[in-house]
Formats: sequence, C-alpha cells, structure tokens
Amino acid sequence: MSIRDWPNEERPREKLLQRGAAALSDAELLAIFLRVGVPGRSAVDLARDMLKQHGSLRILLDLDQAAFCATHGLGPAKYVQLQAVLELARRHLAETLQRTDVIQSAADVRRYLSARMRGYAHEVFACLFLDNKHRVIQYEELFQGTIDSSAVHPRQVVKRALHHNAAALIIAHNHPSGVAEPSRADEAITLRLKEALALIDVRLLDHVVVGDGQTVSLAERGVL
Repeated sequence: MSIRDWPNEERPREKLLQRGAAALSDAELLAIFLRVGVPGRSAVDLARDMLKQHGSLRILLDLDQAAFCATHGLGPAKYVQLQAVLELARRHLAETLQRTDVIQSAADVRRYLSARMRGYAHEVFACLFLDNKHRVIQYEELFQGTIDSSAVHPRQVVKRALHHNAAALIIAHNHPSGVAEPSRADEAITLRLKEALALIDVRLLDHVVVGDGQTVSLAERGVL
C-alpha cells in the first residue's frame, strides 16, 4: 500500500505538521528525507530496512558515500542532500554559542562539541575560547592523533588563548572508541593546562570528553 493510501494521521509529513517532529520515529523522519521509496517498498519501508541493516540512525547518518549509495534507490544526489542536512544541524547548534550569546547551559556546549567531534575516526583535541562574559570567541581544533600528555602542548594552547584575548577556555577531545570515560592521562592533561593557563590569568572551565552519544565533564567529576 502506498503512503498516499494511509490515514492522514499516520502519514509522516501530516503527522509532523499535526504533532511536531519529536512525535515521529526514526524511520518516519528518515522517510520524509528519502521522499520516495522503491518499487514494492514505501519510503517508510525503505527507511526501516536501512535502520535494520545498519543497526542505528547514528551509524546510518555516519556512512560514507559508497556505503550509503549501496542501498538500492539511493545515489550521490541523496548523499549530498544528507550531508547538507547534517551540516545545517551542526551550524544550528553552533549559532547557540555565538559570541553575541552568553553560555547559559552546559548542555548546549556538550551538544555542540558532540556534533563537531563525535564522527572523527581519530582523536582530536579542541578548544572553545571565551571572553570575560563567557561568550564564545572561537572554536579551534589544535591537535590530532593519540591525545596524551606528550601530544598536547600547553604552550600552544596558551599561545592561542593569548591570540584570541580569551578570558576562559573549555577544552574537549573525543574518544573514537565511543566510550567517553576519562583516563588518568585525560585528568593529567587537564591539570597541566589549568596550571599553564593560570599563569596568564585564563580560567579553564571544563574538559569535555566526547564519546558515542555521550559526553563526560571533568569539571563535574571534580577534577577542576
């Protein structure tokens, strides 16, 4: 049966308009993006098949072009559309942290850092440089590879803080394994950077570890 033959309250687009996007399942949201199905399968059927095949929405959205286009009925144009949608979502999150806005919520920071860093296959160390009112000046990724005490250079972080005339920092790095639990090395780096930044009167507010769908704050763990 075609989606057109479904009752209005069960059609994804009509359901979204009536009840809001949050009321839709992953498959229904994906079906709206797909727009059409394939012969014998509606867009919702196709969406369910894709989610079942890949195991989760996150894994599906992180597919590279070859893997995404391996599904019958999907091609480069749809992959390009998906990447545009994901980038729009990232930029929407970024706008909540613009310099004109004082950071009010740690949750907003975590969502932004997770969106920026979760998909990396390698470790990345980043900084959010803040002014004296805790407005974001700049986000920068400073180091890549295995993030340990020998890879993160406090002098470089201090140099960039001075360059941006920052009054405070939030640092972050990702765990490609997906497990956000901080290591002893993570705690050691945090304390080294706190001491180095204190010499130039810059506060280290937090160190956020980004995993797969989760983040951990070392400030909340009592390290800072």
